[in-house]
Amino acid sequence: MSQSYTLTRGGLIRTSERAATGAKKTAKATTDETLLGLIAMQDQAAMRLLYARHNVRVFRFVLRLVGNEATAEEVVTEVFLDVWRNAARFEGRAQVGTWILGIARFKALSARRRRTLGEIDDDALEAIEDTADTPEAVCATTERSAILQDCLKQLSRAHREVVDLVYYHEQTIDEVARIIGIPENTVKTRVFHARKKIAELLAARGLDRLHL
Repeated sequence: MSQSYTLTRGGLIRTSERAATGAKKTAKATTDETLLGLIAMQDQAAMRLLYARHNVRVFRFVLRLVGNEATAEEVVTEVFLDVWRNAARFEGRAQVGTWILGIARFKALSARRRRTLGEIDDDALEAIEDTADTPEAVCATTERSAILQDCLKQLSRAHREVVDLVYYHEQTIDEVARIIGIPENTVKTRVFHARKKIAELLAARGLDRLHL
């Protein structure tokens, strides 16, 4: 059996690749709720794993709101510090990811007010590397992404926010309502009008609708 080594304070410890793979599977199978329970007991390893799972999507969500990469990075740091400090207060009324996005939204809006930012810097957003995409996939979706980004820039901030949460972060209507703090019917109305506006923008360019 092939071997791998782990560096500890006591030196190198030899472990089997099978054991290492098993540890990875165990970590993957650990739920966010379980991790929060461990974080509430000051478990730093659990905090690192939760951060690894959510930091990229939180960063992208925050960047859409603040429009500045440096500010977004600062906000993400604040978000996960809050998670560390307040893990014991999580009541399980929403998914952990939804709870974290709610914290992120509050802090992003606060940062935006402090900086009195104008429109979102979509060029900075598009510059984020998506490591999940292969070069071939990027080429195949470049035109579609460019069209959608152009349409999104023309939506109101409120409509752009619900589109981002529903279609890019895969949040349910109920979860979006919790994150933003508005009734579910208001979320549905905003999604409806956002989709209608995008369809109108596409039609004006002589294009059929793109499926979000």
